[in-house]
Amino acid sequence: MQKLGASYLLRITARSVLGHVRHQSNSVLTKSPAPFISPPHKRLHGIHAFECPDQVGITAKIAACMARRGASILDVDVHVNSDLVHEPAFFARTEFVFDPSKWPRDVMDEDFMKLKKDFAAKHSIVRVLESDPPLKIAILVSWKDHCLVDLLHLWQEGKVPVQIMCVISNHVREEDTHVIRFLTRHKIPYHFVAANKDKGQEKEILNLVAQTDFLVLAHYMQILSPEFLKLYGKDIINIHHGLLPSFKGANPYKQAYEAGVKLIGATSHFVIEELDGGPIIEQMVERVSHRDGLESFASKSEYLEKACLVKAIKYYCELRIIQYGGGKKTIVFD
Repeated sequence: MQKLGASYLLRITARSVLGHVRHQSNSVLTKSPAPFISPPHKRLHGIHAFECPDQVGITAKIAACMARRGASILDVDVHVNSDLVHEPAFFARTEFVFDPSKWPRDVMDEDFMKLKKDFAAKHSIVRVLESDPPLKIAILVSWKDHCLVDLLHLWQEGKVPVQIMCVISNHVREEDTHVIRFLTRHKIPYHFVAANKDKGQEKEILNLVAQTDFLVLAHYMQILSPEFLKLYGKDIINIHHGLLPSFKGANPYKQAYEAGVKLIGATSHFVIEELDGGPIIEQMVERVSHRDGLESFASKSEYLEKACLVKAIKYYCELRIIQYGGGKKTIVFD
């Protein structure tokens, strides 16, 4: 057998390697592209609040409604009121995530409307915070600014999910004040509406707040008439600088100081015809002692008032509040 030279073997090896490389290269060039996979739809966060006469199977039906649309429940808070005064009532607040392509917003409303009819519910409301427009509010205030300023700054930081339509006051504020500069910068209208004995200012206020979803009284030291409440027809949240039901009306700091209390507080509540008698939303307290004078009472209370009002507004926007008992009590899901 003829011996093969080293140079011949080298040429054979080189051809084999080059051929393998060409084959691999052609395979890569002719390989089919990977199929395009569309990104999944962003899942949105929904909240549903519900009140109906108590019966078996309500929670199961709510869960089944959501599961049928591919939604996942994140949290459920349920309470059944079974006191001797009122008929047993079922209250629930459910947080869930869903794919809007599988459960469009209008279909969601139809599904929850059917649940409302099936259970003869008094209260059924749903909100999708990422896509629903923020609730519109107007803020009414008198001369003290501490609650207003705190609310405005938290709103600016995105911590209060509302749209502020306007601020209304029965006191004049100069253009160089902090409040007016802030409102001007954020293009929030400020309206001075003077108070008068015949309540003539209420008609003007009603016109200004016609497009709002609810009102906030941030130390508005005027009593709204029953006619105003009826014509407005929507919820109004007030901050009272006292621990209701004690120390209603004017000068609660002084009332508490003269009573020698050891706890002072602030109360956020809904407004009804009875002065400071509406359903309570939130209360916050602080200890005081014989060492605290009237000025100290006021200072500690103002701190509580700011936090208490903001909590109430956030609870309202997040559907944590359900009024019941003939409008005298609240369920607050914390």
